[in-house]
Amino acid sequence: MGPVARVLLVEDDESVRRALSLALGRHGHDIVEAASGEDGLAVLRAERPDIVVLDLMLPGMDGFEVCRRIRAEGDVPVVMLTARGDDLDVVGGLEAGADDYVTKPVRPRVLDARIRAVLRRGTPQQRPVETYRDLVIDRAALTVARNGRPVSLTPTELRLLLELSQSPGQVLSRQQLLRAVWEHDYLGDSRLVDNCVQRLRAKIESDPARPVFVQTVRGFGYRFGPV
Repeated sequence: MGPVARVLLVEDDESVRRALSLALGRHGHDIVEAASGEDGLAVLRAERPDIVVLDLMLPGMDGFEVCRRIRAEGDVPVVMLTARGDDLDVVGGLEAGADDYVTKPVRPRVLDARIRAVLRRGTPQQRPVETYRDLVIDRAALTVARNGRPVSLTPTELRLLLELSQSPGQVLSRQQLLRAVWEHDYLGDSRLVDNCVQRLRAKIESDPARPVFVQTVRGFGYRFGPV
């Protein structure tokens, strides 16, 4: 059986990088490494990994800028490594386009679980093609189109859209979405949901400030429309 995933690990601390590489290798992943943001982008283009594990505090080009460039170039998912309890790091990383985060010191078992959860978001679901106004969702092919043009979504954005659109009109709380999309046990972290909703709206809504498809239900959560 082949590796679970080809993982690009971008971490400037050599001891941390080597320890995580060895641990993730034992979990079945194929690891490629980079010690800086600039090297990370070069390795990304050369190696085409399935997922990037990215430290935010890098010398030179920091992790926020690296994440923005990764997101500008494609949809490879990003799990960021951040200092424990640093809300500014978490929010900044999510706004830059990260799919999930793990706090330092990193427990390899937790990081492996987050990697697998992100990759599972691309698992096909057997449902027909669905059309909502100018938005077309093909669950079998895992594609989304708007006005006849493909919409490029990250695995997390796609999984969020699939989860919301499974039951149009039904309100899903942030806690329900965290369980279903991110598979998180800690349910207090609604920032993951809110930032992903913002990114999704920017891609599928004609006017993200007046969303039609991903609607906010104040005090409760989100629902998929129009209904």
